[in-house]
Amino acid sequence: MTGQLIDPGSDRLRAQMGIPYLGGGQNLRQQIADALRASVIAGRLQVGVVYSAPALAQQFGVSSTPVREALLDLAAEGLVEAVRNKGFRVAELSDRQLDDITSVRLLLEVPTVAGLAARLTAELRARLEDLYPTARELVELTRRRDLVGFVGVDREFHLALLGLAANPTLVEIVGNLRARSRLTGMADLDHDLLIASAEEHVELLDRLLAGDEAGVTQLMKQHIDHVRGSWAGRPDREHHQRG
Repeated sequence: MTGQLIDPGSDRLRAQMGIPYLGGGQNLRQQIADALRASVIAGRLQVGVVYSAPALAQQFGVSSTPVREALLDLAAEGLVEAVRNKGFRVAELSDRQLDDITSVRLLLEVPTVAGLAARLTAELRARLEDLYPTARELVELTRRRDLVGFVGVDREFHLALLGLAANPTLVEIVGNLRARSRLTGMADLDHDLLIASAEEHVELLDRLLAGDEAGVTQLMKQHIDHVRGSWAGRPDREHHQRG
């Protein structure tokens, strides 16, 4: 099956994906890759649909070259698959694969972030405090119902937080795992619940700065559970039961 083709001239594509109009500037390839990655994770790029580079380029307001390069980057990450002579489609993941990704994230992210609370220094405190504006931006994005924007900033926040552990290999691995997650249930969540989930980023910084290692551990587990639970379209408790 090659999938359904999207009309290159359709404004529906921009609305569906939350595509920003870029129109030029530096680092276009990276900007486009970031926007498309967020759209894949948020479920705005649909499994089974073939997206062509020219169609996406028209929506971004750029040439096809940086879009094609960005799509190749996402293919290397395992997010999309090339469809010969047609374009790219979102790679489909099974529930088992998504559960496995979540399990690995729990193993890597929880102890790494909790460990920051156990070794607070003046420099680390300052760098944690620098993340508050990003955490508050996530709350504002959910208030505006900008889910694609939320996914991009959420990735930025968590990778910056992990970066404080000074292990770039871990950041790279988790970045890939986060990209392969799917949050297709976010759009259907109760808005107040989604805002409360976004506010966990601020609470996480509060607990880190308080040196509350146990509290950080608990909150990180809860936060990652959202990704495989309600944010992915099933109750959080189901993931707990699956282990």
